[in-house]
Amino acid sequence: MMIPEDEECEKRIGVKSEHMKNKIHLKGQLGVFMRWPVILSLLLLIMNMAIYAISLKAGICMSVFLAVYLVAVVIIYFYYKKQIYSQLIMFATQYGQIQRKLLKELKIPYALLDEDGKVIWSNRAFSRLTNTERRERKSIFHLFPDISRNIIPQADKETKSSVHITYEERDYQVDMDLISLDRIIKTSELVDMDEYEGYLIAMYLFDETEINRYIRENKEQRLVAGLIYIDNYEEVLENVEEVRCSLLVALVDRKINKYIASLNGIVKKLEKDKYFVVLKEKELPAMRENKFELLQEVKTVNIGNEIAVTLSIGLGANGNTYSENYEYARTAIDLALARGGDQAVVKEKEHISYYGGKTQQVEKTTRVKARVKAHALREFIEGKDKVVVMGHKMADMDSFGAAVGIYRAAKVMGKRAYIVLNEVTASIRPMRDGFTDNPGYEPDMFLTSAQAIDMVDRQTVVVVVDTNRPSYTECSELLGRTPTIVVLDHHRQSNERIENAVLSYIEPYASSACEMVAEILQYFDEGLKIKAMEADCLYAGIVLDTGNFNNKTGVRTFEAAAFLRRSGADITRVRKMFRSDMPSYKARAEAVRHAEVYEGFALSACPNDNLESPTIVGAQAANELLNIVGVKASIVLTEYNHRTYVSARSIDEVNVQVLMERMGGGGHMNSAGTQLDCGIEEAMEIVKHTIDKMIEEGDL
Repeated sequence: MMIPEDEECEKRIGVKSEHMKNKIHLKGQLGVFMRWPVILSLLLLIMNMAIYAISLKAGICMSVFLAVYLVAVVIIYFYYKKQIYSQLIMFATQYGQIQRKLLKELKIPYALLDEDGKVIWSNRAFSRLTNTERRERKSIFHLFPDISRNIIPQADKETKSSVHITYEERDYQVDMDLISLDRIIKTSELVDMDEYEGYLIAMYLFDETEINRYIRENKEQRLVAGLIYIDNYEEVLENVEEVRCSLLVALVDRKINKYIASLNGIVKKLEKDKYFVVLKEKELPAMRENKFELLQEVKTVNIGNEIAVTLSIGLGANGNTYSENYEYARTAIDLALARGGDQAVVKEKEHISYYGGKTQQVEKTTRVKARVKAHALREFIEGKDKVVVMGHKMADMDSFGAAVGIYRAAKVMGKRAYIVLNEVTASIRPMRDGFTDNPGYEPDMFLTSAQAIDMVDRQTVVVVVDTNRPSYTECSELLGRTPTIVVLDHHRQSNERIENAVLSYIEPYASSACEMVAEILQYFDEGLKIKAMEADCLYAGIVLDTGNFNNKTGVRTFEAAAFLRRSGADITRVRKMFRSDMPSYKARAEAVRHAEVYEGFALSACPNDNLESPTIVGAQAANELLNIVGVKASIVLTEYNHRTYVSARSIDEVNVQVLMERMGGGGHMNSAGTQLDCGIEEAMEIVKHTIDKMIEEGDL
C-alpha cells in the first residue's frame, strides 16, 4: 500500500521514524551495499598483512593509513546514519511517483485517517467534496456526522468496515480499511523494522445517489395487484327498493373508480360485488397514511338503505412477478374477509399489514355456508379411521363445548374420537367430570398431548376448534402428523395461522365456536341426536362468549340456542356451571375496586392468590367493568405462570381486537386478549403506551 506524498504526511511519518529508528534494519541489496565500509576494511586488512610479508616498513605505513581510514569511516557512518535512515524511511514509503499522482487525481474521494479519525491526507476529489484544504487535519466525525466512532476499524477488531451515509443531499457508501505500518515496512525491499503496532485508515467514498434513485424509481413503478369485495352486497340490496338498487350499485362503483383514479390506477369489475385494481407501488404510502379512506367513503352512500355498505380490500405488493402479486392479493382479501371485512390488508412477501376493521361485522342470514362446511366435514371424517379434536390452551367453555360437539359428530359416523385436554381449569372441571364418571363414554375420551402424539397418524382427522393459531392449540405438533386438518373458529385471522388445513371454516361474525358447531350438527346427519350433557356444554359456550346473550348475539345465535334447548340443554344446570367459589368472587371484586380510568379505558390488575384459574377471573372482571358509566372498554391484567395475561372487553365504541393485535394477540371487536412475558407493572406500561400511540395515530 503506497502512502502519498504530502508535507503534513511527511511530518507525521518523520515523527514516527524518530520513534522507531532503533528498530530499523536494512535488508536486500541495499543492506549489502550499506556494508561497504566493513568489506573494504577487510580487504585493506588482508592487503596490509600481505605488505608486512614483503616489507616491515611498508606494512607499518599501511597500518597507519588503515587506522586513519577506519576512524574516518566510523565517524562518517555514525554521523550520517540518523539522516540516512530517516531518508530511507521516507523513500521506502514514497517511491512510486506515478501511483501517487494517479491517487491524487483519482475521481473517487479518498483520504487517510490516523488512529483518532483525523484526516492526515486526502486527494483532490475528497477536498472538493468536503470543501476543505488538503492540509487541514479535521476530524472525520465533524465532516460526516453520520459516521460514529464505533464504525472506524480497530486493530483488535474488524480491519474493514462499510457504512451508507447521506452528505449534502447525496448518498455515499463509505468503505474504510485499516493499514498496518508494520505491514507496509515488511513488504518494502528497502527497510526492515521490528514489530510495530501503528496503523492508518484508508477511506473511500462511492457516490451511489444515482443508483439509489434508479432503485427507488424502479420500486415505485412496480405494479400492485388488488382485489376489492363488497362485504354485504346481498344484505344491503334486500333493504332497498328495487328501483333504487341499480342507483346504489352505481354510486358504489363511482366511489371505487374515483378513489383508484386519484391514485393513477385502473379498476376492472369482475362480478357484481368484486373488483380488480392495478396501481403503482409509490401510491401505497399515501393509501396507508389516510388509512384507506375508501373504506369510510363508501359507507356514506345512502339512498334509503338501512345497512351501510362495507368493503374489503386486499393488495399484493413487492412480489417477484405480477402473478405473485396477484396471489398475494388473493391471500390478503381472504384474510380481510376471514377477519370480518370492512378493512384493508396489504401483503408484501412475509409482511402483512391491517387497516380498518373498526365496525361490527354484519351477521349473514343465510346458513348455506354452514351446510356446505358440514357436508365437507362429513366426507373427511368418513374417509379416515380416527378423529382427534383440540381447542386452545387453558380451554374455556366455548373451546370445550365445541370439542364435545365435534366428538359427537364423529361418534355418529362410527369413528373413534378423542379430545386433547392438558390443563383442566376450574370453569370446565364440572363438565369434564360429568364425562369421565359416565359409563356412556369411553375412559380414553380425553387425551394429553403426549398420548395424542402417539395416537395421531395419517389416517386421523385433526379438528381444531375456537382458535386458528398453531401456537395457541393444545398440541401444535399434531398439525404436522396428518394431512387432514380442519379448522372451525370465530376469531379473526392474524399473520399466524394454520396453513395446511384442508377445511377452514372461520366466521368472525359468529358469537362463538359453539354456535358454529351447533349449526354444523344440524346439517351433519339427519339422524344425529346429541345428548343432554353435550347440549349443556355447547349452550354454556354460547352463554360464555355472548355474556349471557348480551354481546355479538344475532338471529342465528338464538336459532343455535333453540336447537340446543330442544336437544335437552338445561338452563339451570348451565347457570350452576357459571357459579364461582368465594376466593374467585373476592378477587373479581378486588379487581373492580382498584380499577383506574385511563383515556376512557378501565384498567386494573386481578390478584391471583389462592385462585385455581386466575385468567378466567380476570376475564370476568373485565366484563364487570363494562357496567360502569363512562367506560368505553376494560382491560384487566392477570399474572399466571410467570406471564401476564391481558383480557380486553368493550361494548361498541372501541375495537379491542386491533388493540390486542398491536400487542401480539387478537380476538374479536368486543372481546380480545394477549399474553406478555413480563410482570404486571411493566405490562400495564405497555398497555398505556399502546393506547396512547393508537389514539395518536387515529386507530382507536
